[in-house]
Amino acid sequence: MAIKALVFDAYGTLFDVQSVARVTGAAFPGHGEVITQIWRLKQLEYTWLRGLMGRYADFWQVTQDSLSYTLETLGLRATPELVAKIAEAYDALSLYPEARQALEQLAPLRLAIFSNGSAAMLERLVAQAGIGALLETVISVDEIGVYKPDPRGYRHVETRLGLEREEILFVSSNGFDIAGAKAHGFRVARIARIPQETLQTEFGTAGTIGPGLMFKALRMRPEQLGFDADLTIAALTDLVSYAAAHGDGHPG
Repeated sequence: MAIKALVFDAYGTLFDVQSVARVTGAAFPGHGEVITQIWRLKQLEYTWLRGLMGRYADFWQVTQDSLSYTLETLGLRATPELVAKIAEAYDALSLYPEARQALEQLAPLRLAIFSNGSAAMLERLVAQAGIGALLETVISVDEIGVYKPDPRGYRHVETRLGLEREEILFVSSNGFDIAGAKAHGFRVARIARIPQETLQTEFGTAGTIGPGLMFKALRMRPEQLGFDADLTIAALTDLVSYAAAHGDGHPG
């Protein structure tokens, strides 16, 4: 069955979550890297904990809660107002350099985002990046109140697009999301931002294992759950040739 739509994860796939470091570093000089990494780890963990507890709160709340946890853990003081101001960095993440070109070249296939981000966060993020016109729609887990990798989220994507799961190619850099989408039945492309060989070299040459390297090891590798991506790419523009061979259209 031909691919009719490409659905992209947002955080870490189209947008660089590491770009918040310029904000965390400015707010707490000397602590920017460790805040950035713990914050992202706890942000994801809180989505999973809330899912298991059946206590959904939107991603804006999760983002602030996980930042508060991080700052308190590190002994850094911040008012609720400062926490909210720092958290706004997630509304202004940098677009990966090749992302716009990839989206432009993948037309006329249908293109969408499916993200844990709240509807308001994603609206601001897409607007500041100037890619709204390249997307058919932006789908937030807010619409059903469950976080990825809950299978109900991926089913919701099918419903919103009016497509069968085999007609969708899901694209992510996040191991948990890749496993969830593949277990659901989507075709899945993994964007390998950090090749395994590079990661191993960094571990072999690092004098100490810092927060950035630990994050790469925990969140930028495929999970060992038996649900592997159908293809692995080094850049989003690598999707163009795959879509040309397997898609319902002529991207590029």
